[in-house]
Amino acid sequence: MADGPIITSTTAPTARPKRPRPPSGRTNLASCVVATIFLIFIIIVILIVYYTVFKPQDPKIAVNAVQLPSFSVINGTVNFTFAQYASVRNPNRAAFSHYDSSLQILYYGSQVGFMFIPAGQIDAGRTQYMAATFSVQSFPLSAPPNMGPTLANGDGVGFNFGLRVQPTMEIESKLEMAGRVRVLHFFSHEVKVRTGCRVAIAVSDGSVLGFHC
Repeated sequence: MADGPIITSTTAPTARPKRPRPPSGRTNLASCVVATIFLIFIIIVILIVYYTVFKPQDPKIAVNAVQLPSFSVINGTVNFTFAQYASVRNPNRAAFSHYDSSLQILYYGSQVGFMFIPAGQIDAGRTQYMAATFSVQSFPLSAPPNMGPTLANGDGVGFNFGLRVQPTMEIESKLEMAGRVRVLHFFSHEVKVRTGCRVAIAVSDGSVLGFHC
């Protein structure tokens, strides 16, 4: 009896998958350096944009006119109503919110009039016109009225140089505005601006002969 064919089978050994090698220390260091450089670049770009485009600037105040609607001198005591018209320009790309502003009148360094300016907001790149009118408390003339050449038309050009000679007195107005500008909803810039004007007044009728700011 012949033997049948003998079949044998062999199983090839299964190859084990190779585990990925953990990143080396040099790779981690290179990744950190790249990320740091990228963050520094972003910060530099933000600072450049902030200081060239969005850098906060102080508002600009311009006094356009000064008037005395009423004026009287009795026994060397002066009493008048003061009116000042000014424009405030906001050069920023964000709104300027003012909340602590005032206008005061000084005579020989002493305050004789004061007015709070209501809080408000000036939009970006806009100009707001302000008018302040209030009564100044009576005060005595500290010295005999000045005699000298003064400007008759009261337009503030060529202060103390002009067309007619008459008794004059001089007062000083100080307009101060305080507030803040908020840029990009994150940066807040505190603002305080002021302007002062010397005003020459004819004692005879209270007309404004000129002012210089």
